Amino acid sequence: MAASSAIFDRLKSDHDRHRDLLEKLGNTSGDTEERRKLFEAFTREVKAHAAAEEQALYSTMMRKPATTDETRHSVAEHHEIDEALNDLAATDMSSGAWLQKFKALEHDYLHHIEEEEDDHFPEFAKLLSADDERHMREVFDRRKREEKADAEITPEKAEDAKE
Repeated sequence: MAASSAIFDRLKSDHDRHRDLLEKLGNTSGDTEERRKLFEAFTREVKAHAAAEEQALYSTMMRKPATTDETRHSVAEHHEIDEALNDLAATDMSSGAWLQKFKALEHDYLHHIEEEEDDHFPEFAKLLSADDERHMREVFDRRKREEKADAEITPEKAEDAKE
């Protein structure tokens, strides 16, 4: 159980960093260098975290019938968050639309990670074997590093931003 605790502690540590970045980002205004840097850091962190979490944790949990629905739900939320980040990146940072979209993303993301931490992780921990724990330890940090290096910040054009 110590190893599963270690993977969930690692995921929660990332979530804490994401909460901190969201708070700092929420305290910025306009199209400033600070806002751009914080948004880039948050985007890279979240996209890398989600990809690594899907490969390390959710691929493992998909093989367990008791957690298939929760797993699919969380992966679908990852996709929605990714789309919201892409849309936000394509929106003028000095506009009211950017702030409105940011607040929606912040709400959705905080809900997502609270659901993972409070509901999914405790349930998942009960179902993990020693092999599962080994797999997750080996995969998460490696995948996160790789994904973070390749994460796109602005994959959409500004004219493609949603209204």
